[in-house]
Amino acid sequence: MIRSHLLFLLLVVGLILSTAALAEDHGDHEESVVLSESVIKEFGIELATAGPGTVSRWVSLPAEVRPNRDRLAHIAPRFPGLAIEVRAEIGDIVKAGDTLAVIEASQSLAPYSLKTLIDGVVIEKHVTRGEPVSQERGALFTVADLRDVWIDLSVYQKHLSELAIGQRVRISAGHDLDEAGGTISYVAPIINEETRTATARVIIANPDGVWRPGMFVIARVEVQQVDAAVVAPISAIQRVEGKDVVFVRDEDKFVPRPVTRGREGEDSIEILDGISTGDVFVTKGAFTLKSELARGELAGGHGH
Repeated sequence: MIRSHLLFLLLVVGLILSTAALAEDHGDHEESVVLSESVIKEFGIELATAGPGTVSRWVSLPAEVRPNRDRLAHIAPRFPGLAIEVRAEIGDIVKAGDTLAVIEASQSLAPYSLKTLIDGVVIEKHVTRGEPVSQERGALFTVADLRDVWIDLSVYQKHLSELAIGQRVRISAGHDLDEAGGTISYVAPIINEETRTATARVIIANPDGVWRPGMFVIARVEVQQVDAAVVAPISAIQRVEGKDVVFVRDEDKFVPRPVTRGREGEDSIEILDGISTGDVFVTKGAFTLKSELARGELAGGHGH
């Protein structure tokens, strides 16, 4: 009887120890995704070697496209008289020397041509045929050379201390327009009392005329650059089981390595811990690996 009890106890203890060992082995087993080179190429997975880099911080601000006022011509009559011909309309493209209107001088009754001195587009017109004109009345036409334009940024007070002449700026408007780039050339020394914002300015090339005065755009200003020991694209980081991970290549498999985030930029991030200089990791296609990993767990396996 005693011998039977001893055998039963030994069997129970053995079973417990075996279960514990299996659990320990399972806990030590590192989850991974195994992909062949052909599958890596098919999925569009891209790799990079971890190393130092720069994290840029950007601030987004509302902005508006305006004519470059250094390339505007206000065309006014030299002598008072009567507009006997009006040859230009708003939107007309004109060349330097083109006649915009013909004025009959009041004193001599001799006609003279009102010409533009610059190439550009007529953006304002303030005269009709038969109308009396004079210098006191002001310009009859405004011609703008729109081959480059101003982007006027509305800068909130909290961002004023971060902006400076020379900083990089990206301009976007949506509507399938490509981004434009430039640098800040001017920051206003005063704040608008009504809007409580200051104006910062970027001059961008506009050879195709796609940046039209009056358009509202978004300007992203690079306000800070920070050097870091290890930098990765933000797209490389995935959430797996509540943790931030980066997929690191280990021979023929990809391992989700938990990482600690540092300073974050618009499209890159500092990695404080988890990957080291020299590690090869996934920069594009990490979500695909995350999906493959989850599918493997549901199937009861870890490698693929």
